[in-house]
Amino acid sequence: MIVRTPPMGWNTWNTFGEDINEALIIETCDAMVEKGLRDAGYEYVVIDDCWSLKERDAEGRLQADPEKFPHGIKYLADYIHSKGMKLGMYSCCGPLTCAGYPGSLDHEFIDAKFFADNGVDYLKYDWCYHPTNLAGSTLYNRMKMALNATGRDIVFSVCNWGEENLLDWIRSVGGDLYRSTGDINDSFRSIREIFDSQVDNFALSGPNCFNDMDMLVCGMNNKGNVSAGGCTFEEYKTHFCLWCMAQSPLMIGCDVRNVDDDILALLKNRELIAINQDPECRPVIPAPMHNHPCFAKHLTNNEYAFSLTNYDDEESEIFMILADIGLPLTGEWGFKLRDCITGEEFEKVFTDRVGATVKAHSTRVFRGTLVRLR
Repeated sequence: MIVRTPPMGWNTWNTFGEDINEALIIETCDAMVEKGLRDAGYEYVVIDDCWSLKERDAEGRLQADPEKFPHGIKYLADYIHSKGMKLGMYSCCGPLTCAGYPGSLDHEFIDAKFFADNGVDYLKYDWCYHPTNLAGSTLYNRMKMALNATGRDIVFSVCNWGEENLLDWIRSVGGDLYRSTGDINDSFRSIREIFDSQVDNFALSGPNCFNDMDMLVCGMNNKGNVSAGGCTFEEYKTHFCLWCMAQSPLMIGCDVRNVDDDILALLKNRELIAINQDPECRPVIPAPMHNHPCFAKHLTNNEYAFSLTNYDDEESEIFMILADIGLPLTGEWGFKLRDCITGEEFEKVFTDRVGATVKAHSTRVFRGTLVRLR
């Protein structure tokens, strides 16, 4: 299986934590279809921690909690598949999950078979309670071998928070995406700290092994399991724009059944999603200014993306000097651009800098082509 672009979907954890059940999953799947999220590219519905009973059955198999999931996991998988989407599940490489449910340590092959038999398409595999006498690379490689042995294509989402020199071994153990950070929360500080921590690592991300900067908090509005003050719309816009530029997987964390219209439009923005899903999967080129992270990015077909982010607490004029990314300042070449949020096409050709007015804590993203002027 080749995971050519960053996975997109929805995950239960950020909003619902342990408060999950069959009805929630079905309603969310339906909402993703009805609101156009499936058609925008979000294909995975991922059930995070707290889905099982706290004891295995007599044969050592995981058991879905019958109060939460009365019809079992296969029933949900069949329903989700009937809607043209895919099911994701959760486990952990320790004896317990982060919330104290059975983990997969020494049960990797029986658990992988459970997931495959139940029609699971994606496994998020966490890092809590991992044994200190076994290397993380060994634990994750073991589960990857177990998934392969099922014969079913299951995307392997490694979630070890960037520990034990993850970047040195993650590609070799078969991680299709890898959590490179601690948990995100619903605050602009968390968004900023996570993104800034990964700028130097973006070049290591690519097909079959994408840098996962954790799930989206866009639209949570200080409600749910990871509430921490909430964000303004402009801050959520920065969150989504930067995750798209960095080609992080896009896993929605808000309650999509009740999502605000402006957040829904942001999450479905075709221009931004196209940057995230660009088939060349090129890392960004940083051209930062003080407190104003600026990035350029190669896209397919001689197209480029540019992002200008304002970390300041007030509106600022921000620009990127094009010489910093290699463009000769002779006036012979320049960029013809459009605004990815508003759709505005600029008559001006940008030959020496890409600049704009950017609101506090906001981001503007532009896409266009390199053209010859003379």
